[in-house]
Amino acid sequence: MTPDQISLTFRSARAAARPLPAYPGDQVPATLSQAYSIQQASIAAWPDRVAGWKVAAIAPDWREAYPDERLVGPVFSRTLFIATTSAVSAPVIRGGYAAAEAEFAIRISDDFPVDTRFESVSDLLPYVAAVHAAIELAGSPLPNLSALGPGAVISDFGNNTGLIVGPALPDFFARDPAGWLVETDVNGALAGSGSADRIPGGPLAALHFLANSLVDRGSSLRPGDWVSTGASTGVHPVAVGDQVAVRFDGKPAITLQVCEAVPA
Repeated sequence: MTPDQISLTFRSARAAARPLPAYPGDQVPATLSQAYSIQQASIAAWPDRVAGWKVAAIAPDWREAYPDERLVGPVFSRTLFIATTSAVSAPVIRGGYAAAEAEFAIRISDDFPVDTRFESVSDLLPYVAAVHAAIELAGSPLPNLSALGPGAVISDFGNNTGLIVGPALPDFFARDPAGWLVETDVNGALAGSGSADRIPGGPLAALHFLANSLVDRGSSLRPGDWVSTGASTGVHPVAVGDQVAVRFDGKPAITLQVCEAVPA
């Protein structure tokens, strides 16, 4: 299959809320450039605008084949949820891949200079409007997408199906990342705990990687974008009907009800 055909297969399955039995084509993309070419084709053809990005670490075991410390994928406006009530519902494809991750989400300031490469992590600090508690809802029509590695993950929108943004975390950068404690419950039981220092280099390092990698691929962050910076308590598999609750600094932040996706 060509990159366009792989993109079409994933997009069609997402639109139909239908799981896929196997990765489309003869093999998973063998390089980062192959994987991102599929992602870029999907972004161009998807009937929604990019409202932000997810960033995730690439495990050391995969870095010989995919020599980056992180990967990225788009978050679309229709799958961006602002948690203004006690619970938010977000859909996943029944029979596909689904996981919830407690994350620190960065809001990009209105004066962000687009198409700009940044020399150091600290250069980005003036363009952070706020840091918020968040949940990334990872998801794909392909149930074993994550197990197939970064090439597969990148090619299907970075394995993202939603971002739920909770309350702002005031004075985030005044505290050591290890001091920002996070807990995730799934169906009332503790599924994982961690902190902002579980993200390599901290959330600002994830933003730095994203900003430069987008420019390298002919794209850019935009003012007002949201950036989900990486899992802080682990990757927690979920299914239709599950409830996820996250606490930041010991305080309830977001409750997510996982519901079933329906055909578009």
